Order: sequence, then structure tokens, then C-alpha cells
Amino acid sequence: MSKDDFELVHGSGNVYRDFGRPDAGLAQARALIATRIIQTLDKRRLSTRDAEKLTGVSHSEFSRIRGAKLGRFTLDRLIAILGKLDEEVEVDVSFKRSGQHAGNPSTLASA
Repeated sequence: MSKDDFELVHGSGNVYRDFGRPDAGLAQARALIATRIIQTLDKRRLSTRDAEKLTGVSHSEFSRIRGAKLGRFTLDRLIAILGKLDEEVEVDVSFKRSGQHAGNPSTLASA
């Protein structure tokens, strides 16, 4: 195979959108928060059991997060877990018309 056999395609920045998931924005947000939880555990060298003692969140939930099994987690639950790890969370929400993935979205709400 030569390099001419491949086409370079730039992603949208959201792999879930690139693969056509209807809940792409939500899936991306959950993945980003879960990543931050994992980074916090790693930085503080916390096992899932240590994190459970610190936060009151079941060690099995931390194991699911580490394993990227996020299906049972709501976005607000992940944010609450991150908050229990003493991480400050700031959420910035922007809205776009359906099907619009590029351009300059207007920011309607910040928290």
C-alpha cells in the first residue's frame, strides 16, 4: 500500500459525533469528566478503596469510571463525584442548531 491509498479526514473534535452517535455531546461531556476523575485519582495516588473512604462513593463506581463503563452515570453524577474529590467544576454550555458542528455558536449559559 502506498500513502496515496489513504485519505486523511479531520475529525470534529468529538469522536462520538464522528461515529454518528445521537447523544454525542453528552457522551463527550461524560468522557471528559470521567477523564478528570481518573487524573485526580492518579495524581493523588488514590486506589478505588481509598477514594471510597474519602468520598463515600462506592469503589465499584470508581472501577467502572476507570474502565470507561460510563453508561450508568449521568453527567451530574460524574460532576458530583469530581466535586467530592475536591475538584472545582465549572460548566460552560453552548447551543447550536441541530446538524451544525462548525462555526461560531452563541454561548447562552454559563455556570
